[in-house]
Amino acid sequence: MTSTAPEARQGHDAGEHTGDQLPSWQQRLRRFGHSPRPETGLRERLDPPYTLPGRQFWDVLAVPPTVANRLVRWSAWGGPLLVALVAGVLRFWNLGSPKAVIFDETYYAKDAWALINQGYEGSWPKDVDKLILRDPSSVDIPVDPGYVVHPPVGKWIIGIGEQIFGFTPFGWRFMVALLGTVSVLMLCRIGRRLFRSTFLGCLAGTLLAVDGLHFVMSRTALLDLVLMFFVLAAFGCFLIDRDWARRRLAAALPVDEGGLLRPDVHVAETLRLGLRPWRIAAGVMLGLAFATKWNGLYILAAFGVLAVLWDVGARRTAGARQPYRAVVLRDLLPAFVSTVPVAIGTYLVSWTGWIVTDKGYYRNWAATEGKGGSFTWLPDWLRSLWHYEHQVYEFHIGLTSGHTYESNPWSWIVLGRPVSYFYEEEAGCTASATGKCAREVLAIGTPLLWWAGCVALLYVLWRWFFRRDWRAGAIACGVAAGWVPWFFYQERTIFLFYAVVFVPFLCLAVTMLIGALLGPPAGRGSEHEPGLSTGDPAGERRRTVGAVAAGVLVLLIVWNFIYFWPIYTGTSLPEDAWRDRMWLDTWV
Repeated sequence: MTSTAPEARQGHDAGEHTGDQLPSWQQRLRRFGHSPRPETGLRERLDPPYTLPGRQFWDVLAVPPTVANRLVRWSAWGGPLLVALVAGVLRFWNLGSPKAVIFDETYYAKDAWALINQGYEGSWPKDVDKLILRDPSSVDIPVDPGYVVHPPVGKWIIGIGEQIFGFTPFGWRFMVALLGTVSVLMLCRIGRRLFRSTFLGCLAGTLLAVDGLHFVMSRTALLDLVLMFFVLAAFGCFLIDRDWARRRLAAALPVDEGGLLRPDVHVAETLRLGLRPWRIAAGVMLGLAFATKWNGLYILAAFGVLAVLWDVGARRTAGARQPYRAVVLRDLLPAFVSTVPVAIGTYLVSWTGWIVTDKGYYRNWAATEGKGGSFTWLPDWLRSLWHYEHQVYEFHIGLTSGHTYESNPWSWIVLGRPVSYFYEEEAGCTASATGKCAREVLAIGTPLLWWAGCVALLYVLWRWFFRRDWRAGAIACGVAAGWVPWFFYQERTIFLFYAVVFVPFLCLAVTMLIGALLGPPAGRGSEHEPGLSTGDPAGERRRTVGAVAAGVLVLLIVWNFIYFWPIYTGTSLPEDAWRDRMWLDTWV
């Protein structure tokens, strides 16, 4: 990239030699064609500009500059909205099929219906599913409380769809499909902010839109997609907060006579950043996450540490000599208060329906079996809830009964043992050589995306360890927070679909890998300086090869999703065609 005057100033701003001040070895290498890498200025390091298409890109498309600028502005939201629209059409298409209670919908659809109507889950009779499918209006909601082992938020959300569209498959899947669609939009925007590229952000969202596991979970009334939604929303809030804090630091730093931002030890170590609303919003999202499923607690801890390390990096960049000490003194307590107590408060509020009734399971435990003890000064509802949660914890750690589709977390990343949510064999099928057709809903990721994700995760770890790339660290944190805790419970009955919580971060990892294949843009700019320059021919050839490789990979992933579409949606297939899609023996 050809240097410009602003870029030269940025190098000086970063404390590096520029122009004739270059080290002598670099000056001697100039005769052999060496050009020094432009250094990034302090302002750009604290608040990096977004990468925009260069003039050459628009010239190829014969787009006038005024129209190009307008398209660039619109693309920031227009691109993500378009990707989300496609994802929504895919997820809502024939959402009521199969017309059945599939897999654990038998628990959550009924619990949600009871919760939304009477504030607590009921004890449903066995074999009531067929009656619900035939005539839901004839099924009474049980008054006796039911023992449930997950917090209520996910079921409240499922119940909203049932309240609007009825106690039907479409009704109990509606809100989950909506959250799945919105999560694609969120990932587009998160990817854009993370990589400072609208194109890469939309690519990340596109990969999520065509991931089979995310797709199936978006069309099934289970809790894990709801958990994933709140985890992703919390990550997005922390990411916005990171940018906000760094801009606040940049605004407080001094500017020299040349208009360049200068580091300042005093400002970097003593500035109080004040109220951080996006961090509070992240606390609310994390509270909703673990009020959906308890593994949200691990993600709360991981994201909390990540956010504090981001503050350390911001203060170090601004000039702090002791950034950890500055964060402990200025940021640590506010960070804790704005996330942990907020998350716990959100969790308690989610139990309001159970608290205000006297019929919920264990609701009156403190006034009956739990009389006496050392904590009688606490409200009865809180003591009863604590007892309930302790019993639930004992259930979870003791859940070791075998299951046909259980799997070890080591195998998740390679899709070792997917879960069949629905399977139906159809006899008398003339389209099949065997005379049989099969309908299946298989909870499995798009294989080529996940297998590319294995390589992408290695690349992300390399970027984090050896390049100290904070974006790679953030992606690795998201994957680890959703995946690593399950390794401590390998004796427990667990399933591959739990991995949906880290699928967005896997898509970000693949996007980062694709970005590396593409290479740095030939013409860089910010939202204020589009397309400063063009690259050299060697760089153009490098990007052409990279673009072909990246394009082939993305097209193969999309083709793979289309190929597996019938077993994601329960579409009838000839038995031999169904078997063609069982690439591994463990998928059957």
